[in-house]
Amino acid sequence: MADVYYFVSDLHVGGDEQLEQVDFLDELLAFLDALEERDEDAELIINGDAFGLWEFTEVEGPEKFDALLERYPELFEQFERTGREIEITLIPGNHDYELAAYPEYVERLAEYNVTLEQTVSIERPVGESLVHVEHGMQEDPNNRIPDFGNPYANPPGYFVNRQITSRAGQLSGRGKYNWLKDIQAVTPMTEIPDWLISNYFYREMSSWLRFSVVPFLLLFNVGVLYVALFALDWFDVWSLPLTLVEELLGSFGPAGRLVELVLGVNLVIIVLLLAISVPLAVFVWDARRTLRRFGLVRSPTDREPVEKYLGRARDVFASEPRVAVYVYGHTHRPSATEVDGRLVVNTGTWLKRLQRVDPLLGVLPPVYYASYQLNYFRLSAADDGDVLVEYEVIEKRDPDDETLLQRLLTRSPRRRRELPDRTVVNRPRERDSQLDESEGTE
Repeated sequence: MADVYYFVSDLHVGGDEQLEQVDFLDELLAFLDALEERDEDAELIINGDAFGLWEFTEVEGPEKFDALLERYPELFEQFERTGREIEITLIPGNHDYELAAYPEYVERLAEYNVTLEQTVSIERPVGESLVHVEHGMQEDPNNRIPDFGNPYANPPGYFVNRQITSRAGQLSGRGKYNWLKDIQAVTPMTEIPDWLISNYFYREMSSWLRFSVVPFLLLFNVGVLYVALFALDWFDVWSLPLTLVEELLGSFGPAGRLVELVLGVNLVIIVLLLAISVPLAVFVWDARRTLRRFGLVRSPTDREPVEKYLGRARDVFASEPRVAVYVYGHTHRPSATEVDGRLVVNTGTWLKRLQRVDPLLGVLPPVYYASYQLNYFRLSAADDGDVLVEYEVIEKRDPDDETLLQRLLTRSPRRRRELPDRTVVNRPRERDSQLDESEGTE
């Protein structure tokens, strides 16, 4: 076994039409080339979703491998070169689950010095400890493979992906901007409706229509206050505030009268919304209940998604005390979380990452800022037998493809919390003694 392990996941290389585009291909090739040049006894492990096989709809089975070879020859050539110097291992994720279902994939990948492990999880020794590796889809009800290895045992997510993600790749080029292909970067999937509305409003809507409705949407919140003042005056409770507002707006001449007109229109809209609010609320409540039943919307009582994976890690730690690090991917959120003296690592994704930002004023659609966080983890044994976990980010410039209106209406999002550059996990005997000490002090 190797002395050093590198981990990446969720590359999602491949798919129909616009999904063929790999924004980080140059960085991936450079990363593989750098591993080739390092003088290490190393193994690269791609823990799931190396390829977007679900995203192919025009070819089936192992023919998808031929499509990958045709579209990304330089990637497989680099695999072949890097694989001469270090081991390259990959395990299936949900998006490339077919890797587990056809023996041909093992043979075809071996031609490029890539070892395919057709299993849910693998383990590797690191010093006196073990690292447990899986993709994570088995903890996701919508993407859990019910009969692993059966090519026809596809979860609900497979059918959703075929109808939504793959179709988006085929249609993306028809938009004014090529944005629809980024649907695979939207997580969780419950964000997709808001994301679609956002891109329609800011990118696809006719310019004259968009800039006609922006003033009304910007002043909608102010319009709610205006409705309250109007109601106070209507019922002869307190007329002074409305009078002052009208005098203030009048002092600004035509501009003030225009604002008053916008507020008047919003007044009518709000009254109409109030009139239908009760039946609308009943409809929304019933629709959300139905979506929760199908697992498409989380209930307020549901555990946070990360908790499922931490629970799975605890089960692995309990069943095998030598496991010091549990590695998974799938959720596209890189993290390193300490659990009972051990470490749970999420390897993130190399796809675009979309961060939702709500506008500062009004009821305008949210803006989704795009960025990259190309990352990998390096695991090795320290001199004293502990496990050293190092986190590296490969720099890539953010797309900066937000429109001027999007930037004017929002503040640029803060960078997500960076992970520690290095974390040390104690070897088994030290962990056990620390746990004994902590239990003795309770």
